[in-house]
Amino acid sequence: MTRKLTALAFISSTALLASCAGTDSFSSFTGEAGALIGGGDFGNATMNNTLILSGEKNYVLDLAKRFNEEVPSTINFAFNSSQIDAEAAAVLNRQAAWIRQFPEVRFKVYGHTDAVGSNGFNYGLGKRRANAVVAYLSRQGISRSRLEAVVSRGESQPLIVTENRERRNRRTVTEVTGFVKEHPSVLDGKYAQIVYRDYIESAVSGSTLTGLENSVTSGE
Repeated sequence: MTRKLTALAFISSTALLASCAGTDSFSSFTGEAGALIGGGDFGNATMNNTLILSGEKNYVLDLAKRFNEEVPSTINFAFNSSQIDAEAAAVLNRQAAWIRQFPEVRFKVYGHTDAVGSNGFNYGLGKRRANAVVAYLSRQGISRSRLEAVVSRGESQPLIVTENRERRNRRTVTEVTGFVKEHPSVLDGKYAQIVYRDYIESAVSGSTLTGLENSVTSGE
């Protein structure tokens, strides 16, 4: 009788282990205490802080994305010209208004051309276009030290692949590239100051950019 009970208990325990081995997921009712690992819904604030301190979360990328979403980053030029027309000036005014919100941030201006002409000529033309944009932004109150560099891509990166004249290829692109070195609010880790200042500016009637533009144009 004892042998039968022992054999029965062995078979039952074996079947239980087999059923558990075939289970891919456990709940808090079927697993040991502490067996479950959080799925990311707890401690997100700590995780975010860790990513920032380790450099894995890059606010430069966040600002670059925001700049591209809120402001046109590109202006276009007439053939063989680095002159900024009225349409381009309107875009640059919007860029300048956005840039003034973030004195901690640096930018680059990339100059491009279409494929008409030699590589050497187009490289120089792209540089003149980028220089024209830097000069224009400087006249809008943007420090030249924040326009980190002026770069010419010439005809090497066309938007439209063609050997003919193409206005969309004759352009400059303004991009966020980093933070100004030795700026106190960045060195102290007080990035929230930047966000808070932007929040205050958003209280201006209309959108943030529109409010800033109105202040500039009215001389306030």
